[in-house]
Amino acid sequence: MPQIPEKIHELTVGQLSARSGAAVSALHFYEGKGLITSRRTAGNQRRYSRDTLRRVAFIRAAQRVGIPLATIREALAQLPEERTPTNEDWARLSAAWRTELDERIRQLGRLRDHLTDCIGCGCLSLETCVLSNPDDAFGERMAGSRLLPLRRPASESDGQDG
Repeated sequence: MPQIPEKIHELTVGQLSARSGAAVSALHFYEGKGLITSRRTAGNQRRYSRDTLRRVAFIRAAQRVGIPLATIREALAQLPEERTPTNEDWARLSAAWRTELDERIRQLGRLRDHLTDCIGCGCLSLETCVLSNPDDAFGERMAGSRLLPLRRPASESDGQDG
């Protein structure tokens, strides 16, 4: 991994990419989504402050555990600009995500436990299937099938008279 001399306080997009492991296109995407910022040189080239390295690491770690970018952006907005996020920052922000992750883990466990049953029976019953209709959530709202698309007879959909 290329080292950046301490006297360099700003990084080009290529340097940031090489150091962070994120593709240049990902860095541009993060910037477009307001997750990181850069300044433009007189030649219109991006320059990132050194603390952006830690922010990119923070973004990528949060993405790996399934945190949506909007939630990551909200978390980063709580940090002061031009300061590298610390271990304490990460602990405070990630604690807020724990409940969401625990629920996601519970749902994945349920999916894993029932996947074989659904593949085995092949019914994917809209009334009882724990994958397509957990806890009969659709039955609570209204009667009838709501997961399958409505199909019109061929004569209606293709304009032929039959």
